[in-house]
Amino acid sequence: MSDNRSGMNRRGFLKAGGTALAATLVAQAAKAAPGGGFAGQSLQVWSCGGLAEAFMPANAMYEQQSGGSISYTGAFAGALGKSLLGGNAQTEVFAPRVLDLAKKLKAQGKMLSFQPLCYTRYVLVTPKGNPANITSIQDLKRSDVKTLCSPDSSPPGGQAAMGVLKKSGVLEQAKAQSIYLGSCVQHDVADVASGKAHAAVVELRVTRLPRYKDAFEIIDIPEEFFPAPPIPFTIGVMKWAKDQEYARNFVEFITSDAGQAHFEAAGFVPARSEEGERLTHKYGVVDA
Repeated sequence: MSDNRSGMNRRGFLKAGGTALAATLVAQAAKAAPGGGFAGQSLQVWSCGGLAEAFMPANAMYEQQSGGSISYTGAFAGALGKSLLGGNAQTEVFAPRVLDLAKKLKAQGKMLSFQPLCYTRYVLVTPKGNPANITSIQDLKRSDVKTLCSPDSSPPGGQAAMGVLKKSGVLEQAKAQSIYLGSCVQHDVADVASGKAHAAVVELRVTRLPRYKDAFEIIDIPEEFFPAPPIPFTIGVMKWAKDQEYARNFVEFITSDAGQAHFEAAGFVPARSEEGERLTHKYGVVDA
C-alpha cells in the first residue's frame, strides 16, 4: 500500500499495523502530557462510537495521570447529537462527528467551545494476498470482482461508503456485484477477510480493530472521492461541565501528543499533525 502523507509516523503505523509503534509513541508523548490535580473528580465524556477504540486507552492514561475518573459513553453520533440538541440529555465533554453538529451545539449555547480532534480516511480492503489483484477502486468495475457493500450500516458509515463509490464512478457496478447488501460494516467486512468477497470500502479505523488485525491488504482511495461531512471529528466542553478547568484539562490532554497518539494508532489522522493541520484548513474546522 502507498501512503505519502506526513504526520505522526503514519507510514510506519500502516506498515506495522499500529500496535508496536503506537505503544512507543504513546510512551514518549506521555512524558509531556498535561494532567494532575484532579484526584477524586469524575468527568462525563461522550463521543461518536467510532472513536471508542481511541478514547478508551486515552481515557485510561488520563485517569492515571490526573487522578480523576472518566465516565465514557461511545454511541451513534446522530442519536447522541439529537438527544443533546433537542432533548434533556447532558454531558460535560462531547466529541461529535460532522462539523455541523458541533456548530449547532455551539450556536445553542450548549457547547462552550470546540476544536478539531481527528479525521477519518476511507480505504479499499481486500483479503490477504489480494486474490483478485485489485490495484485501485476503479477495479470494482471489473465483472470478475465480488464486492461487499453495506449501505444500511448506521449513518454516516454506510452512506459515506456509498458516497465514495458514487464519487469514484463505480457505485452501480459495485452494488450489482456485491455478494449481499449489508447493514453493519464492522460485521460484514469479515466476509472480505475470509475471502468470500474481493473488496469493500471501509474507514481505515475498521482495519485497526483487534478482530481484523493483519486481516486485509489495504489500498488507498484518492481523497477527492471522500464525502466531506463525515471526515472531521471535533471535541468540545459543554455548558454542563461541573468543573470547567477539569473538562478543559481533559480536552487539552486528548489533543496533546500523548492523547493524539491513541487516535493515530486507531486509524485516524490526528488534528495535531502536519496532515491534520492541512485537513483542518481544508474542512474549515474552526470554532467561530
